[in-house]
Amino acid sequence: MKNLNLPFLKTLSQNYFELKRLFYQWRYPNVKIAKGVAIKGSLQVLGNVKVTIGSGCRLGKKVLIYGSGNVVIGKQVLLNGTYIGCETSISIGDECLISDCFLADSDYHNLEPEMRHYPAGPKASAPITIERNVWIGARATVMKGVHIGKDSVVGLGSVVRKSVPPSVVIIGNPQQIVKHFRKERELVASVMSGVN
Repeated sequence: MKNLNLPFLKTLSQNYFELKRLFYQWRYPNVKIAKGVAIKGSLQVLGNVKVTIGSGCRLGKKVLIYGSGNVVIGKQVLLNGTYIGCETSISIGDECLISDCFLADSDYHNLEPEMRHYPAGPKASAPITIERNVWIGARATVMKGVHIGKDSVVGLGSVVRKSVPPSVVIIGNPQQIVKHFRKERELVASVMSGVN
């Protein structure tokens, strides 16, 4: 097998991702994509939602973002087949891993029976905040008004209807906490201090 020119291949892939980044910024004027974003799949933006994607992000599979709100995605985030519906605001912190799940900051309709056929009122939407280093598993749903604390994990298929503290693992519908990372760290630290 002939030696591959690795620097050339690296430059070629960087140029490919840069061209895709420029194409999507041209196609969607309301989207700002930082340099160094690798769009391996596709990006579709519908409506007049404003989107900011930080440097070092990776987009795999099809990522769909729609609505009329404001989506801010931090640095070094992986979006892999993620669907984001945003009518107010959705903020995703740095270094998050977001699988093929659904984030929606709106019900898109009124809950009250007599109001269901009228445009959605202010109670139908509330911002979503996802802090740094959160991992959201496949087929999970994060609903309006949720705040997920840093270093937490949302398990496969979970429905997140209320805020999540930092450093925990939640699963299920209704969601439940099944693990606390902080307690494990404290246990390891106390064992290690007893060894010394």
